[in-house]
Amino acid sequence: MKTNFKNISILALLAMTLVMMSCGGEKKRKDGRTDTTTQGEISFACDESFSPIIDELVEVYHMQCPNTKLKPIYTNEIDGINMLLQQKTWLTITARNFTPKEYTYVKDGLNMLPEAVRLAYDGMALICNNQNLDSCITVNDIKAILLGKKTKWSEVNPGSKLGEIWVCFDNRKSSAVNYCCDSILGGKPIDSPNVFAAKDSKDVIDYVASTPNAIGVIGSNWLNDKRDSTNTTWNKAIRVMSVSKLDKATPYNSWKPYQAWLLNGRYPFVRTIWALLNDPKRGLPWGFAHFIESPKGQLILFKAGLLPTRGEITIRDVQVHNQ
Repeated sequence: MKTNFKNISILALLAMTLVMMSCGGEKKRKDGRTDTTTQGEISFACDESFSPIIDELVEVYHMQCPNTKLKPIYTNEIDGINMLLQQKTWLTITARNFTPKEYTYVKDGLNMLPEAVRLAYDGMALICNNQNLDSCITVNDIKAILLGKKTKWSEVNPGSKLGEIWVCFDNRKSSAVNYCCDSILGGKPIDSPNVFAAKDSKDVIDYVASTPNAIGVIGSNWLNDKRDSTNTTWNKAIRVMSVSKLDKATPYNSWKPYQAWLLNGRYPFVRTIWALLNDPKRGLPWGFAHFIESPKGQLILFKAGLLPTRGEITIRDVQVHNQ
């Protein structure tokens, strides 16, 4: 009797194991995922304007977890978020949070729990040609330029002889365009014949470097001189403009997108970098997003010139010499 009971127990255990294996295999066939936080291969979407720092973070994560392979898909903000909503990716890194409609769709429509992780703050930088001495500008001037109310440099500075103002963005559907419409223009569309889009952030820098009367709008993480550990030296090919909240811009009331001026609010154009997740498995996409949020990831962001959302920030006075 004991032997029969033992045999029955073994058969029951084998049957249960087969059922579990069958369920596990069915789940794997359904979503095709085998990744965990420390192994596997996934692709994720990311706003192209963050590509320099994301490339660095991916490299460090691969060193920390050598059995992983992260493949960023650099695109614009709109397409990146749509990829997440269409379940073509489980992670999108961008410059805004879920809208209430998007959150509800993921939660109720897809029956999943969306997660938004605040990663860092980035200055929305304005750049001009090195020949342009009008490197101080007001918030009101920028609004007027984007709305087409000011189209010549002489309307910003009566003494300027640079002619028409040309404004260059990285992409028509980029986070920079959306930031200007939502945060600078208060929801109004850009309405100037002198505003156009290049292919990407590098093209913006190249265009401004060769065009004396241009303004480029670009994320500040593209502009730091990597040789300077203090993050106070900019790309020598262009000039980073100082922005004032007052009616008249001077060198004494205008500020560049340094980390300190992002922190204390003196620089007016600041955007948040978000990791938007739709990862019920809490696998590699979830692991990478929370790695960026970790002390190690935040230190990498800080050294790249961004303002981390976590950790103690120490501000020191430094001497900056413009050559």
